[in-house]
Amino acid sequence: ATFTEADIRLPLYDGDLEDSEGIPPEVQTLADQIAAADAVVISTTEYNKGPSGVLKNALDWVSRTKTKPWTGKPLAVMSAAAGRAGGERAQLVLRSFMVPFQTRIMQGPEMHLADSSNQFDGNGRLTSERYLATLQTLMDKLRAEIGR
Repeated sequence: ATFTEADIRLPLYDGDLEDSEGIPPEVQTLADQIAAADAVVISTTEYNKGPSGVLKNALDWVSRTKTKPWTGKPLAVMSAAAGRAGGERAQLVLRSFMVPFQTRIMQGPEMHLADSSNQFDGNGRLTSERYLATLQTLMDKLRAEIGR
């Protein structure tokens, strides 16, 4: 399997910029990556009880492209945060952000990684068997959804 990590460091959405210059090339690249993918995984942290503004900005920009890359796309969302809820509120908000895009979003299991700074080893590998099992199940369900 091939994995692509998207770059969501995009200019702030600006309707005037869009009107005068069109869709920025880096936004179109992101939309094209989404369109080409068999499935997408979005992992978010939690800032002030929601996903980051950077992620919301990327979603807003992609929504302006003509390709509508999210339609029917299998999607898994997950969250990680320092707190004990593991970004649960951010994930709930993110799920609501995805509704207009008509993705095929996985409804579970919900992956909320709590105490995120202490859950990885020195090589960046997740160490908790409980979280690993949840993540594996979520990815198995996403793979099954690709085949539908």
